[in-house]
Amino acid sequence: MGDGLASGYDLVIFDLDGVVYLIDKPIPGAPEAVERLRGDGIAVAYATNNASRRAADVASLLTGMGVPAKAEEVLNSAGAAAALLASRLPKGAPVLVVGAEALVAEVREAGLTPVSTFEDKPAAVVQGYGPEVGWRVLAEAALSVRAGATWVATNTDRTLPSPRGPLPGNGSLVAVLRTALDREPDLVVGKPEPALFTTAASLSGAQHPLVVGDRLDTDIQGAVGAGMDSLLVLTGVSGPAELLAAPPERRPTFVAADLSGLFCPAEDMRLLLRSDAAGGWRLTRTSDNTATNGGGRVGLDGDGDPITALRLLCGVTWDGVPVEAIEAVSPAAAMLFENWGL
Repeated sequence: MGDGLASGYDLVIFDLDGVVYLIDKPIPGAPEAVERLRGDGIAVAYATNNASRRAADVASLLTGMGVPAKAEEVLNSAGAAAALLASRLPKGAPVLVVGAEALVAEVREAGLTPVSTFEDKPAAVVQGYGPEVGWRVLAEAALSVRAGATWVATNTDRTLPSPRGPLPGNGSLVAVLRTALDREPDLVVGKPEPALFTTAASLSGAQHPLVVGDRLDTDIQGAVGAGMDSLLVLTGVSGPAELLAAPPERRPTFVAADLSGLFCPAEDMRLLLRSDAAGGWRLTRTSDNTATNGGGRVGLDGDGDPITALRLLCGVTWDGVPVEAIEAVSPAAAMLFENWGL
């Protein structure tokens, strides 16, 4: 057992896209991080909103990347959505599936009948991400929901991370039906709902789990809702600018550049860092009441580790200083702000 951040937890629950891999390639250092956790005797689970692959397929994909995984360690929104519908509908009930073949398979395995048209009189519509989803099936889904079918979304992630930048996710496809129907889904199964995280903890018998994610609006908000500590890694969707402006329900316990942070001292990544100086950085204030949004400005001066600078700045923006009221003083700070899009 090591003495880094992860050593304080009995289960690490990983998001996948943007944390462990990007589309079909492992993020550098991810296989080594998972292997090290297992070597330290810390249980691992994977919780993903992506409904385009089944748990066994996800485990096989991970293993092929050098990330050891078993199907029972993977919880995805496709399986959770199918199980939920099976608990609410009669056996064999028709369910119109908008998504990939993996979601069709989950619905069938749950004892329901996957269908694809309004004429099949579906009792429910389940919508998950699928790269081939198009107008035709969305039209059938709109007709079905308008006729009274229950509308369940596996998740509402607006984007998916990719090496080329964010791509449209299931939330963007859900928005098409939301616009056409002028209403929200009856139920969203995946993150930020806490069910995937609480189920992972229950299955492993964990008492003190840590959630690791790249999105504030799903991974971190879901962890907060589940009452779990969380680590935001900056390898995926959410970046420093979004973190500085995060509302309380989307604030992680820790922040790190990547998964190597799991093995660094917890106090080097903990939020909030309530100080005016740390690690070569210092804050300069134009008034004593800046931290309560009294109209002053906060400057970042010095040079050092970017994560330490980010933690210092979260300490003031989360206390009420607007992001636009912080400024770079030193050249190193100016470079950080440019990289962060501030």
